[in-house]
Amino acid sequence: MEWVEATGTTVDVAVEAAIAELGLESVEQAQVEIIQEGKAGFLGVGARSAIVKVSRKPRKRNRRNRRGARGSSSAGQQKKTPEKKKSGQDRKNGGGSRPSSRKKPAEHKKNGSSKERRAMDENAKAEPKKDKPETSIEDQAKVAEDFLSGLLKSFGLEGEIQTRIEDEVLYLDIVGEQTEALVGPKGATMYAVLELTRTTVQRHTFGAPRMRIDIAGYGARRREALTIYTAKLVDQLKESGGEVMLEPMNAADRKVVHDAATEFEGVRTYSEGEDPRRAVVIAWTEGTDSD
Repeated sequence: MEWVEATGTTVDVAVEAAIAELGLESVEQAQVEIIQEGKAGFLGVGARSAIVKVSRKPRKRNRRNRRGARGSSSAGQQKKTPEKKKSGQDRKNGGGSRPSSRKKPAEHKKNGSSKERRAMDENAKAEPKKDKPETSIEDQAKVAEDFLSGLLKSFGLEGEIQTRIEDEVLYLDIVGEQTEALVGPKGATMYAVLELTRTTVQRHTFGAPRMRIDIAGYGARRREALTIYTAKLVDQLKESGGEVMLEPMNAADRKVVHDAATEFEGVRTYSEGEDPRRAVVIAWTEGTDSD
């Protein structure tokens, strides 16, 4: 039997590719065996292609069944013909009152339902809006922890979620060697995970606190590196003056640079541009002695 094995992002995509290769017109003409289900993953992490084995269905011919089917269809037509004539005679004799009587209750029901809906809408407008229930930051931390635990499980990664609350800020630490896969280039994937977590907390608790995330210690290393880099730039400005613009950064990294620069006298910082091309500028303060 002719068959092909195809891959795709999903089972449907793989089946379509196999059908095209076999020259079939539709999936009804094929036998499909799913070898592996596809998995999209998250931002490219944990993605897996779907694999299917598709063969041509054998053609079955049974003349006796075809004749029987034709006979039954013709018999069905013969049975329906008298019924149509009978219904025509009923309409001539005034039997059409029954269909009209059936429609009236339906119309009455439809009108009644629309009136009920209008009444409900008016009542909803008249009722005062209730305040959304307040949720403690501890409960929000539990929602965030459960979401991140499920995220690790779905990716098949081993790790631990640690939460702490300091000055009404929720800190989320994901520790474990395998969790580095969720960091991404310059922490792009890590900050995407933070936004997903914030959205989940908002939907389940009607709001979210200020949140910080760190995965596999990347955030701490990144903050330390930016602090050291800012100090070197300030030393250069003390000698040459002027100002220097850093590369575009996300809001979290820009805050690290701003905070690090405030530790030095004679400099000021500000941001220019629009996200995602917004960057920090470190400038030497005019009129300040460089000694």
